[in-house]
Amino acid sequence: MEHLAVQYDDTLALDALDLTVADGETLCVLGPSGSGKSTLLRAIAGLEPLAAGRVAWDGHDLAGVPPHRRNLGLMFQDHALFPHRDVLGNVAFGLRMQGLDTAAVAQRARETLALVGLAGFEQRRIPQLSGGEQQRVALARALAPAPRLLMLDEPLGSLDRNLRDHLVLELRELFVRLRVTALFVTHDHEEAFAIGDRVAIMRAGRIEQAGSPADVWRRPATAFTARFLGYNVMTLGNGPVAIRPEGLRLDADGPIEGVVRSRTFRRDHFLVEVELADGDVLEVAALAAHGGLPEVGARVRVSADPSAVVTLATS
Repeated sequence: MEHLAVQYDDTLALDALDLTVADGETLCVLGPSGSGKSTLLRAIAGLEPLAAGRVAWDGHDLAGVPPHRRNLGLMFQDHALFPHRDVLGNVAFGLRMQGLDTAAVAQRARETLALVGLAGFEQRRIPQLSGGEQQRVALARALAPAPRLLMLDEPLGSLDRNLRDHLVLELRELFVRLRVTALFVTHDHEEAFAIGDRVAIMRAGRIEQAGSPADVWRRPATAFTARFLGYNVMTLGNGPVAIRPEGLRLDADGPIEGVVRSRTFRRDHFLVEVELADGDVLEVAALAAHGGLPEVGARVRVSADPSAVVTLATS
């Protein structure tokens, strides 16, 4: 993707966006709602006209190539399955569009269902399936035509957390085993870091930061990325810094002073929100000490672990 721009009336949904997906790589595009993630997938698929820039595969410009000839797979959050077709019929749909004969279509559809753990489900009706099973059918339908790029738009967003965590591991293992080239869109950073070889953070139609999951997580480059990933952002010394909640602690001798605005139980700790004099709010991960936690409205002091402080770019 080179200098991609997509415009809706006066709004730039994609703004001079540059991004490359390597062969066999799973690239996770991560960002808040409205950042342009879904528009990016639709632009690559040829479903949105470009105001500027180009989409190229191996250096070949895809301008003028219709969506059905790009050999790209696209899987949506709502799965978009055909309720009037059985499981085999849904998976076979894309294969029939390739002009394969009936026997080849059935064989490839069954092989793909086996890959996603649904062997024996061929004759099941879609309404009879659980949410996780429907997600697997949608994945099988996207994989069956062997697309050169598989694009997934919030594919796990409608599932409960336990099932999502389980399927993330399965998807990661499947993509690695099949050496799938994939572009995976999500707003959930835990999901992105678990499944991606590389992560790209989107903001207002542009790529804010890209890198390995470990690098992006440990070294957010900008205040936007840091806040999106759950860091506190504040000014210390000569410029802005990011600090994870667990890098801060309530400390009677700490240099930072504020007022407790709220406290929330988070299984193994409490998340205490401390409002500073300038209006900024810090989230502090605190264990319940013998004396208990400070009440809402109490004045407290906070200190930071120097090793947990990440210096951010000033612009």
